[in-house]
Amino acid sequence: MKRKKRIGSIAFHVVCILFAVTSLYPILWLISSSLKESSQVFVDAANLIPKDFKIENYANGWKGFGGISFSRFFLNTFWVVILSVLGTVIVCPFVAYGFARMNFKFKRFWFLTVMLSLMLPAQVVMVPQYIMFNKFGWVNTYLPLIIPLWFGNAFFIFQHMQFIRSIPGELDEAAYLDGAGSFMVYRKVILPLIKPSIATSVIFQFYWKWDDFFGSLIYLSSPSKYTVSVALRLFSDPTSMTDWGAMFAMGVLTLAPPVLLFFCFQKNIVEGISTNGLKG
Repeated sequence: MKRKKRIGSIAFHVVCILFAVTSLYPILWLISSSLKESSQVFVDAANLIPKDFKIENYANGWKGFGGISFSRFFLNTFWVVILSVLGTVIVCPFVAYGFARMNFKFKRFWFLTVMLSLMLPAQVVMVPQYIMFNKFGWVNTYLPLIIPLWFGNAFFIFQHMQFIRSIPGELDEAAYLDGAGSFMVYRKVILPLIKPSIATSVIFQFYWKWDDFFGSLIYLSSPSKYTVSVALRLFSDPTSMTDWGAMFAMGVLTLAPPVLLFFCFQKNIVEGISTNGLKG
């Protein structure tokens, strides 16, 4: 019996290792390609160990193009990401608290409207949004990438709602008996208890906005305003030789912030997801 358990455990770990290697291989290939000569990236693609380490690929890539360095693209991206995350953190828990704890007219209708916005494909609203933002004069600014998130995100509103519903209502009643108002209950009782859910929303919103390529491509036309996702695409030029080594080097650097965020706050991700929606 012990032998069978040992064999099963070994087989399980071997399968897990194989899955891990398969998942990590693209990242390892990216790092390896960032240290190769551009002409050798695809010629010697199967070899993960470069013959000659070209550290200068990182320096060449950081220079950017058109006189604009990648430091500008990183600053642009952080500016968009931070303001987007800030809007998500401020608005979504507040709206979720209203749906979870307050009674108001047409509550079910407005909640249904929020849920329907979650189900709509992005392609359906893409053209109307662009026409609207163009009339506002927001095209080639960061406003279309930031302002919508200051009006709530259906996914995170629903997530916070489920978390708030898992909090006993007796805590609210005790606060009301002590003379607290609705906003005080939200600030002093609810917010401290939904920190894991808020941390989860911060992490996911950071990932999604950092990787956003299509939105930046549509609304931004000035190279000096590009985010890193669009700037990386411009390294590839079909009309001339592409500096693949520099492109992959910048790809490695753009992976660094999300990876660091994950390793620093992975406990919050697990806690926020595992405890979310215990009551519905």
